[in-house]
Amino acid sequence: MSELKQLMDNEVLMAFASYATIVLTKMMFMSSATAFQRLTNKIFANPEDCASFCKGENAKKFVRTDEKVERVRRAHLNDIENIVPFLGIGLLYSLSGPDLSTALMHFRIFVGARIYHTIAYLTPLPQPNRALAFFAGYGVTLSMAYRLLKSRLYL
Repeated sequence: MSELKQLMDNEVLMAFASYATIVLTKMMFMSSATAFQRLTNKIFANPEDCASFCKGENAKKFVRTDEKVERVRRAHLNDIENIVPFLGIGLLYSLSGPDLSTALMHFRIFVGARIYHTIAYLTPLPQPNRALAFFAGYGVTLSMAYRLLKSRLYL
């Protein structure tokens, strides 16, 4: 039990938990946004999904792709591709004993970059907005991985 208390006293780990919660909530929002786009535009991925709108052969006209739905879906997929590595590397990084101010800088830049990336994707803002946001978040994850490997390398 004292080990759990010790983990809860780790300021870096608690900061990571806070920022991880923010990006995970944002990622959950993106799946809701995809569903919202599908329902409001009556665009479905599967025939059984549109059962309340149509019957039989009429269902085929609702099973199609749409640029608005696909844009939200691609933004969500990009979140998954970037947030999952951040969570794993960020957790290990947090447990490696980094300086709180350095860790906060990493976490804040990543979260800001992911939020900006979503805004740039959905608005859509002209490039290189989305690319810069992507590389900022990606760079943060690489920076944490480098620092983790440099300080705790047991190969």
